[in-house]
Amino acid sequence: MDITVLGKGCSRCESTIHRIEREATVLGVPVQITKITDEVEIIKNGVMTTPAVMIGGKIVHSGGIPSIESVQSWLKK
Repeated sequence: MDITVLGKGCSRCESTIHRIEREATVLGVPVQITKITDEVEIIKNGVMTTPAVMIGGKIVHSGGIPSIESVQSWLKK
């Protein structure tokens, strides 16, 4: 599963990446995480608050660290 995390590299962005990686490991789902840190690219994707998570070209989360339940629901689809 390809997942993109959009953010400037702050601690919340890194925590989001670690949460996704941890839950993917628990669920046995292989993930490829791409980071977008360029502010112009973040805005081009329609994101106004970070961190944001994009799956399949669609923003599924924006602003703050996603809950464990949210991450699990993305990985189970």
